[in-house]
Amino acid sequence: MNLDLTNKTALVCGSTQGLGYASAAELALLGCNLVLMARNEEKLKEALSSLDSSKGQQHQYLVADFTDTTAVKDATDGFIKTNTIHILVNNTGGPPGGAALTARPEDFLAAFNNHLINNHNLTQAVVPGMKAAGFGRVINIISPSVKSPIAGLGVSNTIRAAVANWAKTLATELGPFGITVNNVLPGFTKTVRADYVIASKAKAGNITEEEVMKQLVAEIPAGRIGQPEEFGAAVAFLASPAAAYINGINLPVDGGRLGCL
Repeated sequence: MNLDLTNKTALVCGSTQGLGYASAAELALLGCNLVLMARNEEKLKEALSSLDSSKGQQHQYLVADFTDTTAVKDATDGFIKTNTIHILVNNTGGPPGGAALTARPEDFLAAFNNHLINNHNLTQAVVPGMKAAGFGRVINIISPSVKSPIAGLGVSNTIRAAVANWAKTLATELGPFGITVNNVLPGFTKTVRADYVIASKAKAGNITEEEVMKQLVAEIPAGRIGQPEEFGAAVAFLASPAAAYINGINLPVDGGRLGCL
């Protein structure tokens, strides 16, 4: 199986912690050069220093806040003037929780910009280089809610579904050029985002966070929550040459929790 990503370069968004960092770390272990993008430069430097470089990889970072779509686009456009991105991992922190009915229109618009517009701008920027290289991977970290909506995450459920359908459309358009577009759906994984969801559920249900955790684990056939590196390994596989014929899918990494196909 060819998992070698030597001489490939990946741009990983939201990559100073959680699933974004875990994905970057696993890609680096396959020999990939990493470009980390996030808003906190000090955290970017710290994350960069911990990535594997045993195969001579050259790692870099770009500073941009995903709430500013223009800044994200400008940072990327400047970088690709002299560099080719072979792998793009789109990853942005999820919108605040709450019911869909009580969400303000501006909540939906902000989330749409943070997720779909940023993803689209980044993809438009890197695809010409992927086409020229004859190799490309666009991997979107989204949510299991695209298969089954999650209670209390009304805005997220709505926007993630838009991203999933955007990605499926692009998979059809870009497949002939050797470029795949896939979504990875994280189940409950030990991250800051998971902690936020647990706290939100506890508050909404007027129960403790420990009780919420017990309820969640009881729904997972694996009997535990996931580790970030397990999720990162799935992303790294989809980025590899071995996954060239996998295109346009939603891949849950959730220990079997989803109750649908």
